[in-house]
Amino acid sequence: MKKLLLILFCLPVIGFGQNVYIPDANFKAYLVGSTSPSGINTNGDNEIQVSEAAAYAGTLDCNGLSISDFTGLEAFTSIIKLECDVNQLTSLDVSANIALTILKCHDNQLTSLDVSQNTALIALWCWGNQLTSLDVSQNTELYNLACWGNQLTSLDVSQNGDLLELACWSNQITSLDVSQNTTLTYVQCQNNQLTYLNVANGNNVLWMPSYVSFNATNNPNLSCIEVDDASWSTANWTVSDGHIDAQQYFSDNCLGTSIEEHNSIKQLLKVTDLLGREVNYTPHQILLHIYDDGSVEKKFVVE
Repeated sequence: MKKLLLILFCLPVIGFGQNVYIPDANFKAYLVGSTSPSGINTNGDNEIQVSEAAAYAGTLDCNGLSISDFTGLEAFTSIIKLECDVNQLTSLDVSANIALTILKCHDNQLTSLDVSQNTALIALWCWGNQLTSLDVSQNTELYNLACWGNQLTSLDVSQNGDLLELACWSNQITSLDVSQNTTLTYVQCQNNQLTYLNVANGNNVLWMPSYVSFNATNNPNLSCIEVDDASWSTANWTVSDGHIDAQQYFSDNCLGTSIEEHNSIKQLLKVTDLLGREVNYTPHQILLHIYDDGSVEKKFVVE
């Protein structure tokens, strides 16, 4: 008899009526209120059942609702789009939302964001947060990445072969290479700490000038910018039009380009790797030699 009572007691917990735990009142009000997306609260009560959350395959659009806790989001395993911009989020766990194709979480206070499980993601807008790192190596379908206004020191987009637009300005990125992103036509990387920039992806040449936007200004330590066609870039991406800084110039091969010599003897300030990390002299790798006159030499020494 005791075993039977125990089983009966547990049925509401493990049965179809199990509710999703949603501690944030604003998030819950959005999900169960009169303006909630149709198809979520299908029985019209004041709770979201696990079965309801799992079955919903639409969009959660909860921008500007003063949400600070997204606990309960993990139950929505089939959503394809999440918009949670302009809230008060300090953390966001989307690891269970593996069907996501679009994630907009900009203008929060996020210090980290893990999108490694969201392999279907095609658009990620996470600007205006406090991210110090962002790994998009698993997001091979990504075509739009807007991560400006964070605290990123590096950004690797080499695995994002379908990327069309990259907006990464106003970070602290020291090195950026988009030469593998052959569909990329929009690059905004101004207001960083770049010492290395390679945009030679086949789209900035005379016979295929496909770039619709390029800006590398306010990178005071950047001199040589590697491109497909230096003549075309020099003629079309100018200082006067706000594309580059005065000390910057274009080359088809920055590695083999000699930095213009000045009358005064320049002093070596530091040596960094391509990610901007200061290193001691190390053979068999490309190193950036940064001088006191703002010039940069890229060297590869074999011993």
